[in-house]
Amino acid sequence: MSQNEKVSQILENVRKVIIGKEEVTSLVLTSILANGHILLEDVPGTGKTVMAKSFAKSFDAKFNRIQFTPDLLPSDVTGIHYYNQKMGEFVFREGPIFTNILLADEINRATPRTQSALLECMEERQVTIDGTTHVLDAPFLVIATQNPVETAGTYPLPEAQLDRFLMQINMGYPNKNEEVQMMHRFLLDSPLDTLQEVCTKEDILAMQTEAKKVYVHDAIMAYVAAIVEATREDAEVSIGVSPRGTLTMLQAARSYAYVNGRDYVVPEDIRTLAKPVFAHRLVLTRNMANRTQKEQLLERIVNSVEVPTEEWNK
Repeated sequence: MSQNEKVSQILENVRKVIIGKEEVTSLVLTSILANGHILLEDVPGTGKTVMAKSFAKSFDAKFNRIQFTPDLLPSDVTGIHYYNQKMGEFVFREGPIFTNILLADEINRATPRTQSALLECMEERQVTIDGTTHVLDAPFLVIATQNPVETAGTYPLPEAQLDRFLMQINMGYPNKNEEVQMMHRFLLDSPLDTLQEVCTKEDILAMQTEAKKVYVHDAIMAYVAAIVEATREDAEVSIGVSPRGTLTMLQAARSYAYVNGRDYVVPEDIRTLAKPVFAHRLVLTRNMANRTQKEQLLERIVNSVEVPTEEWNK
């Protein structure tokens, strides 16, 4: 089976559970193939956790879940050394971070101190505990869900952590027809309970390698750089897109083209990915600017940058 057929198989498997949300599903798989972490945001009950679990169950890889709460400690995430009386020595007990796919559910219900336990492992795929560095198995991906900051009992994620997510994706509500289909599908049992894996860990790594081979024209790179520069110079922006954001856009664009069956990137890929890849990295001058305001500003910036026209394939 070719890798592109495997992509279709994964998407079809997730669609056995998720009704509609074609673009969201495609973006989540794009992030996975770009070896990037995903932040799913929306109000409670819109299917964020179900989306994450549907992808996790589609892969034959190790999966752990952390339900983030205000009393969660950093050691509950990373692991801890404890004294084993039988052995007469301290023993390390791995935390749920030692996995391939980590579902960080309602991540913004934990305190900033606990949220910071993810910083090293998300950026460097390793975790340092009591002076010892542990390298995490590849692939290592965090799929986090969060409720909007306005929801009671939440803590906003710090900019340093937001910047480590390749994409922040809003789920949105289903339309009327999708809602009816959802009721029929979940009438007797949840299809998530019987969902089978269709992809191995080795398949994920192979597709990540293939996605890195997607061709990116110099004009596309210049287009991305122009958008990034515009975010840093805009009067309404306090902190623009970081260099990490530039590189993650490049990764995301190649993976998005790969998911869509192309071996080259086109400008429309950048325009499609601009909001999920860039919006959460912006810090605006106005206080407490929400996600919608950031996306509106980013849309204005993207529309102000001239779109290049070239032959995009090799």
